[in-house]
Amino acid sequence: MNKKVRVVQYGTGKMALYTIRYVEEKGGEIVGAIDINKDIVGKDVGEVLGQAKKGIMITHVDEAEEMLKQVKPDICIVETRSLFNEVEDALLLCAKLGINAITTCEEAFFPQNSNPELTKKIDEEARKNNCTITGSGYQDIYWGQLVTSIAGSTQSIKKIKGSSSYNVEDYGIALAQAHGAGLNLQEFEKEIATADNISEQERNNLINKGEFLPSYMWNVNGWLCEKLGLTVTSQTQKCIPQTHTEDIFSETLNMTVKAGDATGMSAVVTTTTKEGIILETECIGKVYSKEDYDKNEWTVEGEPSTTIVVSRPDTVELTCATIVNRIPDVINAKPGYVPTERIGELNFKVKELNEYVK
Repeated sequence: MNKKVRVVQYGTGKMALYTIRYVEEKGGEIVGAIDINKDIVGKDVGEVLGQAKKGIMITHVDEAEEMLKQVKPDICIVETRSLFNEVEDALLLCAKLGINAITTCEEAFFPQNSNPELTKKIDEEARKNNCTITGSGYQDIYWGQLVTSIAGSTQSIKKIKGSSSYNVEDYGIALAQAHGAGLNLQEFEKEIATADNISEQERNNLINKGEFLPSYMWNVNGWLCEKLGLTVTSQTQKCIPQTHTEDIFSETLNMTVKAGDATGMSAVVTTTTKEGIILETECIGKVYSKEDYDKNEWTVEGEPSTTIVVSRPDTVELTCATIVNRIPDVINAKPGYVPTERIGELNFKVKELNEYVK
C-alpha cells in the first residue's frame, strides 16, 4: 500500500491518548475522531487529549456517518464500551459503509459464545460490504497468543489456569461501572452477581437473545478453545465482589469507595471440553489500593507443566500498541466478523503500517 493508512478514532477517552499517538508514530494518519460527549464535540482532538492540535475536530456520534463517508478511512478504532451490544451501532455503521474496524470492546474478542445473533448480523453486513470487523487488545497476547504458544511446547495438557488483574481506573468509567466498582454489596449482588445465579438453560436462552452479560474470560476461554481446536461441552462463570478494608478514592468514578463496598470484581470462568482439558480462568478488575499492582499469570498443567508470570505490565499501553500493530492484519483479513484467532499471530510492526498492507 503506497499511501498512509487512514484511521478514524471512535471514542476519545483515556485509551485514545495512546492509540492516536501510536498510529502516528507508526506512519498512519488520523483523519477523524468521534465522541458522544457534547462538551468536547467540535474541539480539536489533539487539544482535548493534551497533545498538539491536529486540525481534526471531534464529530458527534449522530454525525458520524456523514463524516466517515467524507474522509473514507481504511480502518476505524472503536474504543468506547465493554459489551458487544454497546458497540453495535459503531460496528454496524462501519460494516454498512465498508470500513474495517477494530475494537477494544472485551466481549468483541470472541462474541460468538456470548452474543451469536449480533455476531452473525455484523458478520453478514461486513461480508456484504467487503470489510473486516474484529476485537483485540491486551487479551490478544496476554490472555491468548501467549497461552497458546506455551501450549505449543507441551506434550499433553490436563488444565489451563489463568489469572489477570488490572486497575479499572486506567480504562474509563464504562469499564469501572461494568465491574461494579462503587456499589455496596447488596447492589453488587443485584446488578452484577445475580446474572450468574441461573441454570444452564436460562444462560443459553440469554445468550441466544443477546442478553447475557459475559465476564472478560468468558470470551477469552472461547477464543482459546477455538485456537487450540478444543470442543466446549460446558462453561460457567461466577462474579465475586472485591473489597478493601479502607476507603479508596476513585478518580474515574469521582467518588470514594467506602471500606467494605465493591472496589470491583473477580470473574471466574470454568470451561470443560470434549478432549478432557479444563480451563479455569479469572480476571480481577478493581480500583487499586496503594498495595495493588497488575499481574498476569498462566499455568499450563500437563507434560511438562509451565507457569508464566508477568508482573506490573503497562496494561493500557500494551492494549493500545496491540490495537495499532493489528491494523494491517485486519485490513488484510478476509471480510466479515473475524476474531483474531483466525487472523494469525500478532507481530511487532517495525515499518510504517502501510508497508504491511497487501
